[in-house]
Order: sequence, then C-alpha cells, then structure tokens
Amino acid sequence: MRLGINLGYWGAGMDGDNLAVAQEADRLGYDVCWAAEAYGSDAPTVLSWVAAQTESIDVGSAIMQIPARQPAMTAMTAATLDSLSGGRFRLGLGVSGPQVSEGWYGVKFDKPLARTREYVEIVRRAMSRERLSYEGQHWTLPLPDGPGKPIKLTVHPQREHIPLYIAAIGPKNLEQTGEIADGALLIFPSAEHLEDTAVKYLRAGREKAGKTMEGFDVCPTLPLAVGDDIFGLADMFRPYTALYVGGMGSRKQNFYNQLAQRMGYEKEAAEIQDKYLSGDKNGAAAAVPHQLIDQTTLLGSVERIAERMQAYAAAGVTTLTLAPAGFTLDERITALRAGTDALERSGLA
Repeated sequence: MRLGINLGYWGAGMDGDNLAVAQEADRLGYDVCWAAEAYGSDAPTVLSWVAAQTESIDVGSAIMQIPARQPAMTAMTAATLDSLSGGRFRLGLGVSGPQVSEGWYGVKFDKPLARTREYVEIVRRAMSRERLSYEGQHWTLPLPDGPGKPIKLTVHPQREHIPLYIAAIGPKNLEQTGEIADGALLIFPSAEHLEDTAVKYLRAGREKAGKTMEGFDVCPTLPLAVGDDIFGLADMFRPYTALYVGGMGSRKQNFYNQLAQRMGYEKEAAEIQDKYLSGDKNGAAAAVPHQLIDQTTLLGSVERIAERMQAYAAAGVTTLTLAPAGFTLDERITALRAGTDALERSGLA
C-alpha cells in the first residue's frame, strides 16, 4: 500500500505551510500529493506550483470539477501539467454537488453519470492526440453546420496514458468509476464497511469492462492525528464530519449523509443534518458519534495507526491518502512523519 498527502483547499491561511508539507512528503517518499477545488482556489494552479518545487512526488487533482471546464480544456490542462511535471500528474475528476454546480458555475446538476461518462470519453480522446470528434447527449464536437472542424491536441504529454481518477460515493457512480477510470477517490471510508459501501461496486464495474481490480487504484482520504487521547483527537474532527454529513449539498441530495446511513448511522445522520441545516452547527458537531469519527480517520499512537492501515489494506485500499491535522506546521509535519512510521510498522511499505 502506498501513501498520499491531501493538501485540501488552498487559501485557508496555511499556504506556505502547505508547500512545506508537500515538500516534506516528497522527501519522505509519499507517492502522490493531491489538491482540491470548490469555489476558491483552483487545483491546477496549486499543483503546478507544488510540482515546480518538488522532485519525485506525483501531483493530482482531487478533484477538478466537471461543471467548471469543458472536457477539451481539462485535457489541455492535464497534458500541460504532465509535460511540465515530467510525467507526475494524475487527473482526478468529479461532478461536485448541486449547490456548487448550479450556484457557482450555472450548470444544471442533472444526469451526473451520463455527463461523467461522456466527459471522460472526450478527455481520453483529446489526450490521446487523435482528431477530436464526438456525438453525445451532452457534447457534440465539432458543432454541426458551423465552421468547426476536428482538431487535435498540440501539447505532447510526458506519458501516453495519464492516470484518470473519479471521485465517487454512490453505488451507481462507484460502479461506473470501476468501469471507466483508473482509480477511485473516496472520502469518509471505513475499513469495516469499505467492501459493502465501495469495493463491491467498483469490482462490478471492472467486471463489466472485462477487467479485474488488478492495477485499479482504490484511494481514500483520511484525516490523521497522532496522540494518546483518542476521544480528544476525535473531537478535532467533529466540525469536519458535521459539515459533510450535515451541511454538504441539500437535504435531498447529500451524498455524504447517505454514505453515513449506509454505514449504519441512519438516525444519527438525520439528527446531524437537521441541526446543521437549522443553523445549530455546534449541536450538529456534538451529535456526531465518536465511533463514526474513529472509523473514518486515523487516530492515536503510531502502533494504533499501523493496525488501522492493515485493516484498510485488507479491505482493498491501494493508496491511502492522509490529511495530517495540526494547528501548526510542526504538528502537521510530525503527523506526516508518523504516517510513514506507521506504514513501516504495518509491514505494508
């Protein structure tokens, strides 16, 4: 099992620290550094900055939002980043959510599976440098009865095949991800529930495409905090968990809330959402069960984290992405180093 680092969103007051974290992860031998985007900083700019100041670690978008860019633009960005980084770019895609898609980008959040499938097909064609033409439900290239003509990408990526990941949560999206992508980006993964909430659907998609799970990258992100007080460490992540389970999306469309329900927290997920959407964020955080936090983060001593890593590897994880917690750079670096120590102790390195 490999390790990754997730820098999250840029512009949260820790920009210089994030670069230092990425550089230390590079020095420690982490496999990939991911950056996110929502409606603040964009991922490609951050990744180009990190790639320019690191040596061997891959850089990946987790995620570049599908409603934010035309697919050909995404192919151009991916090819450029792969070329400039010396073949170190990984393209992670996702549909975002209805609030961001419709509120920020003005793109209707409908038929996300079909839209993702077409988007991936166009991106792959463009990155392969074939002359681009496509006829689908959501995109037609070139536009008919106009001056457009099939053209091909002029940039030469470093590699013939740039790894393509999709952020997936729901069963249908997971199955399609297994079918059309090279890896899956997961969030709030519980080792105890991973087979039933994710892996079995990814496997079904791979089988649909005539493939096995061999070579497919199952890549969840887990917050990491090191220390002896498990309950105190878990409390650090109450607002984070409450935000996703209670406040992401709408009452009818919150993928993270639905995931918590599939993990057996139906009553608790409903209470967290009710409190969060009513404006009681502190109450929502207090309503998050300790067990839910403990199952979806890495908490405790290096030895305990090593045991949890073994459980994730047994559940099918191939790249474990860490989000080291801390209020200072030293705390985050300490957590980052604990991740490599735990991997060594687990015997999975």
